[in-house]
Amino acid sequence: MEVKIYYEDTDCGGVVYYGNYLKYFERARTHYLEERGLSVRGLMQQGTVFVVVHAEVDYRSPARYGDRLTVETVVSDLTAASFTFSHVIRERETQRVVVEGSARLAATDENGKVKRLDKGMVAVLKSDSRRSR
Repeated sequence: MEVKIYYEDTDCGGVVYYGNYLKYFERARTHYLEERGLSVRGLMQQGTVFVVVHAEVDYRSPARYGDRLTVETVVSDLTAASFTFSHVIRERETQRVVVEGSARLAATDENGKVKRLDKGMVAVLKSDSRRSR
């Protein structure tokens, strides 16, 4: 997935505000699932809500206003009720690593009670070894 850095993404020094990387991770996760035919909205309508239970971000080098970034996303761990997305964000032209991180999501019902992942979703995630950009 690609992200273009706009002025609104940056701090007063023109560097991407650190918290925005979590938003880019979120977009990449949604993109990853949709590319594989898994609609987050559809899953919510069927009673499955995903909540982030842990997130990590390692800042490697700054991204700046005007940069174009690519976000690589893979599922790095999968259990009966949760999965972890690992992300690497690079500057598109140089492939310089900007940020690395991960987010662990748990499946819950509409009331926040943890539930097992749908077998069809697990099958899609287990069979997929491609990287999303």
